[in-house]
Amino acid sequence: MLAGLLTTLAMLAWPVARSPAVRLNAIASSAASETQARGSPDPGSMSASAAGRGMAVAAPVGVALFLFLGGLMGACAGTVAAIGLFAAVRRREPAEVRRRRERMGADLPFAVDLIVASLRAGQPMSGAVETTAAAIAGPVGERLSWAGARMRLGAPPEEAWTALSDEPALAPLARTMIRAAQSGAPVADVLTRLADDARRTAQARASAAARRVGVHAVAPLGLCFLPAFVFLGIVPMVAGLAGQILLP
Repeated sequence: MLAGLLTTLAMLAWPVARSPAVRLNAIASSAASETQARGSPDPGSMSASAAGRGMAVAAPVGVALFLFLGGLMGACAGTVAAIGLFAAVRRREPAEVRRRRERMGADLPFAVDLIVASLRAGQPMSGAVETTAAAIAGPVGERLSWAGARMRLGAPPEEAWTALSDEPALAPLARTMIRAAQSGAPVADVLTRLADDARRTAQARASAAARRVGVHAVAPLGLCFLPAFVFLGIVPMVAGLAGQILLP
């Protein structure tokens, strides 16, 4: 009796063998959760945050217009202004998403160069991707580490790279790797051209950002120099003309 009970308990406590696919999905889910916990932006939380910012800006403006104008005109003006401000603030890209996108675009050329160097040194694709992920910190390293771990555990390369195509900065790399995996063509030369294109794109974006800084600085600088121009240029001239006209 006791032996049968112990045998039953041992059978219940014995770990159930899982297939490689089930283990891979479990590891991928835990890796995705860990990446999310390290600070990857959540679309739901970003949408809620944008809505909260829009409401925080739009509500005081709408109430202020209603109190200032009063009546039906104030209610209409406040409602229209609040709706417009809410939509404008909600459509604006959050700063966290913008910084993440800019960093991924800046890190992509270096990551591709490291993948090419690792492949030419004789590493397999999963090893090259994981080596690059260890050297490149930030969001690019996190996503490459995830893809490399999946390939090392036996996932098809197309599946691993397809999961990276949701990032706009990594979509060209993902498409290139998917085509190479499906065709079996050597990928080092294609990745070299991709790195050159990504580097030129990053330089063009940096130049455009520098030009926008100059344009945006015109109005503040004008407001700073306008009082000095008025007091040093216009006021003495007006005072001199007034003295000549008023004095006999």
